Amino acid sequence: MIFKKPKNTLEGHGKFSVFSRKNFDPKNFDEELSVECLKCKKSLSSSELADTVYVCPYCRYHFLLSVRRRLDFICDKGSFTEFDSDLTSSNIIGFPNYEKKLRNAKMESSEQEAVVCGKCTINGLAAAVFVMNPYFMMGSMGTVVGEKITRLFEYATEKNLPVVGFTVSGGARMQEGILSLMQMAKISGAVKLHSDAGNLYFCVLTDPTMGGVTASFAMQADIIIAEPFARIGFAGPRVIEQTTGKKLPDGFQSSAFLLQKGFVDDVIDRRRHKRYISRILKLHAREVAQ
Repeated sequence: MIFKKPKNTLEGHGKFSVFSRKNFDPKNFDEELSVECLKCKKSLSSSELADTVYVCPYCRYHFLLSVRRRLDFICDKGSFTEFDSDLTSSNIIGFPNYEKKLRNAKMESSEQEAVVCGKCTINGLAAAVFVMNPYFMMGSMGTVVGEKITRLFEYATEKNLPVVGFTVSGGARMQEGILSLMQMAKISGAVKLHSDAGNLYFCVLTDPTMGGVTASFAMQADIIIAEPFARIGFAGPRVIEQTTGKKLPDGFQSSAFLLQKGFVDDVIDRRRHKRYISRILKLHAREVAQ
């Protein structure tokens, strides 16, 4: 059987990478930037996109969103405190050129790793939060990503805090081999202890959420919602079709398809996330441990 190698869309974003910069602001430019919507192909100005949290006003296509922009939108102003920002990946198994990939990812994303974790308030309600980073090796899960998310759940368990997570990932990080796959079990154990203590875990699946992240903590939340048009699954559709020899249905692995099949609880426009999440947190509020 011959597997065709598809064009890699999980690393590098060409003209769209401007939105990865956490310090990007249309006001910093003399002229507005023009971006073409990947879905409806309409031309959009940078200020127009900023006003809609990078959602196309014509077709509701959700552009990739940087970690800091998502945190700015979700967290109350000045409430976010970051955890474990000093943890960074190293070439633990001697994978060729991994150091270069890490340097490039840090430059492109302006971040140290593929996830940012911390605590905040959302419309006045305390929560622990993690946001995966589409501009750091497409949010791939390595040992540091697993360690940071595990520590966050442990902190949230100790403090009786809900966890709100935003996933985006191409899967486990191949450059760290079996050690990256071990993070699936490690995070899952921390999620279970957090749940056993009676705490809420709320997860938002964004485009794409694939591989080992989907097969573990992304789908273990008490409440799971997804952004419109997000791709969610384990193996990609090309691999599935070429392995099974069967044509997949239209929209397979889209958030709408998963909602229809009962794998997610709702599909919610990004512009409604903060209000939606805060309502859920209010319903499940507990006394925070000191």
